[in-house]
Amino acid sequence: MHAADRSAASPSDGDEAQGEVRPGVDVVIAVHSTERPIARAVRSVLDHNGEGVRLTVVCHNIAATQIRPLLDSAHRDQVVWLEHRDSHRSASGPFNAGMAAAVGDYVAIMGSDDTLAPGAISSWFWLARRTGAEAVIARLERGEDRVIVPTPPTRPLRRRDLDGVADRLCYRSAPLGLVSREAIVRLGLRLEEGAQVGGDVGFVTRLWFQGTIAYDRSGPPYVIGEDATDRVTYAPRPIAVELKFLRTILAASWFERLSLEQRRAAVVKYLRIHLFGAVWNRQDPEFWTETERSELAGIARRLLRAAPGAEAVLSLADRRLLDATLDPRVSTSALLARAVARRRHGRPRTIITRDLAQLFAREAPLRMMVASALTR
Repeated sequence: MHAADRSAASPSDGDEAQGEVRPGVDVVIAVHSTERPIARAVRSVLDHNGEGVRLTVVCHNIAATQIRPLLDSAHRDQVVWLEHRDSHRSASGPFNAGMAAAVGDYVAIMGSDDTLAPGAISSWFWLARRTGAEAVIARLERGEDRVIVPTPPTRPLRRRDLDGVADRLCYRSAPLGLVSREAIVRLGLRLEEGAQVGGDVGFVTRLWFQGTIAYDRSGPPYVIGEDATDRVTYAPRPIAVELKFLRTILAASWFERLSLEQRRAAVVKYLRIHLFGAVWNRQDPEFWTETERSELAGIARRLLRAAPGAEAVLSLADRRLLDATLDPRVSTSALLARAVARRRHGRPRTIITRDLAQLFAREAPLRMMVASALTR
């Protein structure tokens, strides 16, 4: 990685002595293609969130000279330009590079497809200042229709001193909002660069359980874009590749040191979103070779060993799918049918737990549904 241009870079200590002020927030945008709507992303920061902010654009395996002309002319000299090269398609590498180069009190990472609503950064910053939070979770909306994304399904009205277990924070899989640089250093937080997907899950899992967290639940949102023009047809990755990040998390010493309650909260989310999602996204029976079924069973067993008892809060439909993932002898057609059945939300089998004593547990479907509805 090297700096392509230091225009509008944050001042050094010597520069501060001459009257310049260190930014409160470093915003890092990663971009890998000229087809991404990077100008829109930059505009949303500099035109509507720029006070006290330093913006870094990290060009991933592409020259800054190719990206710079895409910005509005007034913005080209208002950003720090970095180039980052690696052998991964993941955005984890450029985001790590941008965070490492940050100088502000807080860092915010942002996809080049995404935008920030006016006033979002100021809202996050002052919430962090008022509460002493090391991280502020942003409210999320998606697409041009600004559909609310109801994660994490926290306790109603909770804004400060959130708890990773009680507020189900693991359902927020990315650090969208603010994270203090001090917390990043203290916890040794890094996105996993070798993971093609899920590289941010370990980062936030540790942050949610070991940091102090606030939630800007009524402030201006982070808006997830859905209109990039350079997307490629989705080709399912092998399970070993898709879920590599889970193996990394489960093997980490910090994860092993979490309490059983914390590990259960994380693993339930990993099962529902990542393991079951991997099956749902692979509806072609031809994908499910003996090797793929074996890999699926292996990661399911690892998850259950990491947090004994986590499966107790799953619905009847979820448990049937879990049983099929654990046993490669269950037919592929049954595996896929169970993946479909668990998504028939609101039906009794997707609400009732196999262990009736867990019906009203915090992570059981009934309370999860209520909490998600109250998050909207």
